[in-house]
This record gives sequence, C-alpha cells and structure tokens, in this order.
Amino acid sequence: MKPDDKHPSDFPAGPAGRELIARAAALAKHSDSPDHYTRTWLTPAHRAAGKQVAAWMHEAGLSVRTDGAGSIIGRYEGATPGAKAIVTGSHFDSVRNGGKYDGVLGILVPVACVAELHRRDERLPFAVEVVAFADEEGARFQTSFLASRAFLGQFDEALRERSDAEGVGFDDAMRAAGLDPEDIAEDPRDRATIAAYVEIHIEQGPVLLDAGLPLGVVTAIAGGTRQRVQVTGVAGHAGTVPMAMRHDALAAAAEMVAAVETRAKKVPGLVGTVGLLEVKDGTGNVIPGEVEFTVDIRSVDDAVREAAERDVFAAFDEIAKRRGVTVAARKSHAVRATACDERIQELLAESVAAVGAAVHRLPSGAGHDAMVLAEAATVGMLFVRCGAGGVSHNPAETVDEADAGLAAAALFEFLRRFQ
Repeated sequence: MKPDDKHPSDFPAGPAGRELIARAAALAKHSDSPDHYTRTWLTPAHRAAGKQVAAWMHEAGLSVRTDGAGSIIGRYEGATPGAKAIVTGSHFDSVRNGGKYDGVLGILVPVACVAELHRRDERLPFAVEVVAFADEEGARFQTSFLASRAFLGQFDEALRERSDAEGVGFDDAMRAAGLDPEDIAEDPRDRATIAAYVEIHIEQGPVLLDAGLPLGVVTAIAGGTRQRVQVTGVAGHAGTVPMAMRHDALAAAAEMVAAVETRAKKVPGLVGTVGLLEVKDGTGNVIPGEVEFTVDIRSVDDAVREAAERDVFAAFDEIAKRRGVTVAARKSHAVRATACDERIQELLAESVAAVGAAVHRLPSGAGHDAMVLAEAATVGMLFVRCGAGGVSHNPAETVDEADAGLAAAALFEFLRRFQ
C-alpha cells in the first residue's frame, strides 16, 4: 500500500528509537576485549552477537538462516510467497576499539520495521530480507567486504592462506565457528530476485550534525584505493653521517605524506590519508633505513581519484630520486565509486519528508556493503546523524535515540512506498 502523503507517519518512532539504542548497547557487550569495543569475524563475541541478532529477527517475525560466511539472513515474506525482495542490512563486525552503531544500526532499524509490519499483520507486495553481514571491516584477516561478496557468490580462495594476529588460520577460524570454508560462497543469493538493496548507516562524519539535520539521502559512495608503500634508504649512525650524505627513509616518507595531503586539498570531495606508518627497526640513534606506510585515496568521481593517484605516486618517485632512496607500492584494496539509484533516492527523500525531517542529500566518503550489492541490484542509502562531532570508528561514536527512531520511521515509509 502507498501511504497518504497528507497524513504524518504513524510509525512509533519514539519507542523504536529507545529500543534501537538499548539494543545497540546490548550488542556492544559482545566484544573481543573487556576494555573496549572490538568485534571481529567469527570470534566467540562475534558469534554471540550473531545469535542475539538472530533471536531479535525471530521475535520480529522473520524466518532466519545463516549463510556460509556466518551472515545472519532474515526474511519476511510478501503478500505473494516467493516474491522478489527488498534486501536491507549492514554489518555486525567492527574495527578495533570502534563504536557501537557503525553497521549495527543498519541491522536493527530494518528489524524494527519488520516487527511493526508483523505487529500489524501487514504484508507488502514484496518480501523484506534483513542481512546482518558477518564481515565488512575485515579487521581480523584483512578481508574487507568478505561477507557481502560471499552473499553474491564471490570469494578469493587466496584468503584461505591468511592467519590473524594470534596465528589462527582462516580455515581454522571458520571450522571453530561451525562453518565449512569449502562452502563460504557456495549458496549465492539469486540476483534476479533482488528488487533493490537499501542500507541505513550512521554518517560517520560531521555534515548532518553541522547542518542540524537528523537524516541524509546518499547520492553516491566514494570509490577508493589503499596501497602499502615501502621506502628503502640506508640505515646509519645518527651521529656520524653528515646530513648531506644521508639516505633517510623516514625523512623521504615524511615528505611523501605531506605530498598526499597537498594533492588531496586541491579538489573538493577528494580525500587522501596516511593512516599507518612503521619504521623498521626504529631506534633513537639510528637513521631509518626502511619505512612502510599506507595511502588511502577516495572520491565519488573515479576519474578525479585516478588522476590524484597518478600525481601522488609521481611525486613519490621524484622525492625518492632526489633523496637517494627507492620506493615501491602494493595495492591492497580497490573499489570503484557507486552511484545510488535516482528512483530510490527520490523515494527515500519522500519518506524523510513524510516523517517530518528536512531532506538533505550528500555523498558517502566511507565504503559500505551497498557498493558490493550494486553489482546485483539498484542500491540506495540513508544516513543517520552522528553526535560527538561526527566521529566514528571511535568509542565516542554516538547516535541520538530520536534520530534512530526517525530513521526507522523513514525506512518504514520507504518500504510502504516502494513498488
């Protein structure tokens, strides 16, 4: 059914918001560490969180199963059994020492919407599938988007050779969780029966907070590359090698880091980050001989990003030549920008307006499971305002319960408007 736009939403946003925040807090108790919130793929805490999500799905009226990667999939049938489905969801793993709403809110919100449909004994013309993706961050085995790729039947067998920081192998971790590594992507979702994919997510930035707005309709998701750069010079005694005769790997790397920042500032919407830098065998009285650092470059325009990458690495080559060091890079992550479907954007905008919020559109600088699902269906995203200055991937990450409730109300309206 399509709601009457002249009447406000009748979704119980207030109670839903309170429950969403309480459930996020309850899930955060399932952490790999007692000192901070960390939940990585297939650890005991991760499996316990998955069981709790499955229980809430059952309670909301969804049929529930677990796929080969450990993702929890709930389905609420439409008026016609076997109909195409709106797929919605996000991830329930986290970065190390992260925040409790990243990913999780995008699972809890659609579960709340289905619970309300179930309470009203209301069926839509399509099914609703809520997917709690088991591994998006990839913190344990460096496997970004592992679960959403497996959901579509994609898996890189080379990942099975990896071990985590504790020396636990990929296959061993799966078997310990009762999963078979041979089956991780053997039951892919039938792409032809996905009507669309819609993801609710915290913004992970300060734009909505600065604008004083609770919700934002996402226009596109930035593409990005991450490379690990190795700079090799000559280690030497800090007191005996004259400055003009040094081949200092760290001094060269420092200039390269500055080059990333300088180039990224030239184009609005382009961002460049060096988030990790390591000095091999670093000692206070030794000239650094080898340094490794990461370079992350993102933009919603792939051409802009690719041009920046060329310029940055050309600058690296020039710096290396001038300083008498060598530089090499290895790409560890690459994903192209994803445009959100215009029709879904419009329906989300209508839904935001229907719950009494101003409509604001913005791009996503962070990557999301929606980027992978875009290979199978049209996609859209709705952002929820972050508090605490807009920080995310941080223990200070926060969401207001009123905003969470509005997000649920907006998704509920979207589901009832979608045709």
